[in-house]
Amino acid sequence: MKSLIWLARPLAKALAVASAAVASATIAASALAQTAPDYDVIIRGGTVIDGTGSARRPADVAIKGDRIAFVGALPATATAGRTVDATGRIVSPGFIDPHSHAAPGIETAELADAKPILLQGITTVMINPDGGGPGDLAPQISRVRALVPGVNVLPLIGHNGVRSAVMGLANRKPTAAEQARMEALVKQAMDLGAYGMSSGPFYVPGKYSNTQEMIGLAKVVGQYPHSFHISHIRDESSYDVGVIGAIEELIEISRAAKITGVVTHMKLLGPSVWGKSAEAIALINKARAEGLSIWADQYAYAASGSGLQPALVPAWAQEGGADALAKRLKNPEQRAQIRKEMVTNLERRAGANAIMIRRFRPDPSLEGKRLDEIAKLRMMDPLDVAIEMLEKGGAAIISFNMSERDLEALMQQPWTMTSTDGGLVKFGEGNEHPRAYGAFPRKLRRYSLDKPVITLEQAVRSSAGLTAEVFVIPDRGVIKPGAYADIIVFDPAKITDTATYQKPHSYSVGIDDVFVNGKPAVVGGQIVAQRAGRVLLRDR
Repeated sequence: MKSLIWLARPLAKALAVASAAVASATIAASALAQTAPDYDVIIRGGTVIDGTGSARRPADVAIKGDRIAFVGALPATATAGRTVDATGRIVSPGFIDPHSHAAPGIETAELADAKPILLQGITTVMINPDGGGPGDLAPQISRVRALVPGVNVLPLIGHNGVRSAVMGLANRKPTAAEQARMEALVKQAMDLGAYGMSSGPFYVPGKYSNTQEMIGLAKVVGQYPHSFHISHIRDESSYDVGVIGAIEELIEISRAAKITGVVTHMKLLGPSVWGKSAEAIALINKARAEGLSIWADQYAYAASGSGLQPALVPAWAQEGGADALAKRLKNPEQRAQIRKEMVTNLERRAGANAIMIRRFRPDPSLEGKRLDEIAKLRMMDPLDVAIEMLEKGGAAIISFNMSERDLEALMQQPWTMTSTDGGLVKFGEGNEHPRAYGAFPRKLRRYSLDKPVITLEQAVRSSAGLTAEVFVIPDRGVIKPGAYADIIVFDPAKITDTATYQKPHSYSVGIDDVFVNGKPAVVGGQIVAQRAGRVLLRDR
């Protein structure tokens, strides 16, 4: 009996210790539960413009994980790991850029943070516009994903990239076998998760395609739900088919392929077509009334960006690219013919004073100068200056060629989205178009807050909710519970672009806080080191 008592004593003691430990753990867990915040982030006291076009309203916004958890009046007792005081500021969805030249910059470690993009309030970009990008998207997607970009990246498959992979820069129709190979590459990209197809029949080699070729590729894309064709149309001026004929071609492709069609960076380029916005708008409205899904995007600048070759050189002389053109210019007869045809093209672009050199690697001192200015310095005809530059590989240009009335008329359409058409380059490199740093804030400042061309609600919708709707990007572009927490907080008194044509490398201001997938990307107007962007692929 004594031995049993002797054994029971330590057992009882052990049980008591265990019981105390359990009780202590329970108390600790209870205390932890009581002190754990309700949300990861609370944005308090702001005015919400939700991206749908609805009227602004005061509301708090709470984030849990990568989603918006609550929109409304939060109790004062609600807690969060981080709180943003948005008093006097606007809370809106992060902007979505449907036409971004962020690639290949965003594929590099140096530029993956996408600073000039984030400081515009853009949280999602669509890359490979104008038919550009690789014929095989897999390596590009892998590079972007491995770097964890600062913004969400949505890849498109480009017609020019596919045509180059199959046919090079040939000026001819594809054979049946080549058409089949191009369609196979498009299918491969769509199977990989590309959202849709971009085209640029204004550029080589897409310039050498016909409508039937593009319909064939668009029909492949059309086999996938919610897919689309977004196009730098064949002619935005009066080069050949004319801007109205080029819009008609996009509509024809959409009708034949049963696919959404988007006129990207829509414009009326050059004095010969200024004022035709009414006709272009009527044409799109007629197609929409027919039941077709036709849309447009636009950047809020009256100057475009291109290259000397596509802007001035006749189509036949562009075959084979810059090197082939340089060889043609060495032939006196061909040079004379090319120069003759360049005269009319320069007039379309509103003359030599309307062309500014944006990037010319052989002589960077020319960057930022107008073509007529360079001609005077060299005591040459502007066309001969242009030809000399083309012989050295060509130059990127800014072309002052649009009418403000046309720009505003297009902006007021309910089917027009906002875009940048901007690149992503090392800060200070080249004379970049200011749209790369300021397109979205410029639209809000210049055309909504300062001059009421559209309301601020319309400006935000065209920059976020409408874009997500057109391209069916799930749970983005709006402020509502359950949506991804891509959110910006901006001061309507301060938001503006600061980049100019003379000094384009200048960040936008007034966007104080940006969240990408629930994580802070900009805090107090400064980029943070941690990146939270994702590669967005279509559901398969």
